[in-house]
Amino acid sequence: MPPRGEPRSEPTQVSATELGPRIARHIRRHGPISVAAFIAIALHDPQAGYYARHDPLGRTGDFITAPEISQIFGELIGLWCADLWQRIGRPDPVILAELGPGHGTLMTDLLRAAAGVPAFRRALRLYFVEASPVLRAEQQRRLAAAEPQFVDSVEALPPGPLLVVANEFLDALPIRQLMRGHAEWAERLVALDPDGRLAFAEGPESRALTLLVPAFLRASPRGTIVEICPAAAALAAALGERFARSPGAALFIDYGYFPSRAGSTLSAIRHHEPSGVLDNPGDADLSAHVDFSAVAAAAEAAGAAVWGPVPQGRFLAELGAEARLAALSARASPEQRGLLQSGLERLIDPAEMGTLFKTMAVTSPGLPVLAGFAEATVSGGE
Repeated sequence: MPPRGEPRSEPTQVSATELGPRIARHIRRHGPISVAAFIAIALHDPQAGYYARHDPLGRTGDFITAPEISQIFGELIGLWCADLWQRIGRPDPVILAELGPGHGTLMTDLLRAAAGVPAFRRALRLYFVEASPVLRAEQQRRLAAAEPQFVDSVEALPPGPLLVVANEFLDALPIRQLMRGHAEWAERLVALDPDGRLAFAEGPESRALTLLVPAFLRASPRGTIVEICPAAAALAAALGERFARSPGAALFIDYGYFPSRAGSTLSAIRHHEPSGVLDNPGDADLSAHVDFSAVAAAAEAAGAAVWGPVPQGRFLAELGAEARLAALSARASPEQRGLLQSGLERLIDPAEMGTLFKTMAVTSPGLPVLAGFAEATVSGGE
């Protein structure tokens, strides 16, 4: 789990007391559910799900993301988007979509930087893909002047040239966990223990499940867990297919690994502290590390080009993070300079977020080397 900020003293919401018992009743009636189903219910149940009830961000929430740590993060992404817009032919209009915009902090900083390229700023048509009604209200309040439109999925975005920004979005998508059995692989399930509490269990082995595991991991020892994320693969495929026939690019920034590997990374966080994954459904944020190899493979198979991933620290450094820090510090107070310096260090330091967090771009084929990816490999798009 990445660094998530400072603990808070008091929760801002009452406990989702009904969700755990409701899941247990469902299991008693219908049998165990997949890990993916549990995550989807815990996060997105319309009445008691985490995102239906919580504002998860900031010191009064459960975690802090990069845009809240430093304004430099969103500003550099804004300049990256402006550069990409020029590379795809300066289309006007161009859709700018953010997936999971949080408080709108990243987009606020992005648009401020975009104002330095007036033609790009005028061409933008802003869309947000957001599931949380709590966060939608905050995004609308904060960015009303930019006239954002809200949609429920990438597929609902209108046609035309498209730029997508997704910071810490993929990690929140439901994952399936597969376990190595005696002969084949099995689904890891959420069941009930003898005392009626939620507990993990192993489903029946299946050759079909074995085929979902990367080939080089199939001979792993019994009990090995491999995570797959069908929703992330479907998103990458949808964007890849779109970019193969229409100009565009998507920038994904998240914590994860490359290449694919075994091991459980599913975790829960509540009040900035680790929590048991099954302990507080609806009251804790659930996430898992992103398998960037799987995301890349899905986008490439759909016809897009894939750049990276590269470490977040290197990406931000190549975009000019230190120069931007110097410019901001020149007109800041000593206290402000200290905060600016410590914030940027947290984003780029390998011991903090600089290496665990990675950046990957999915684009239309045939583009020249992208800013921030000078030393990265590019694949797909053939």
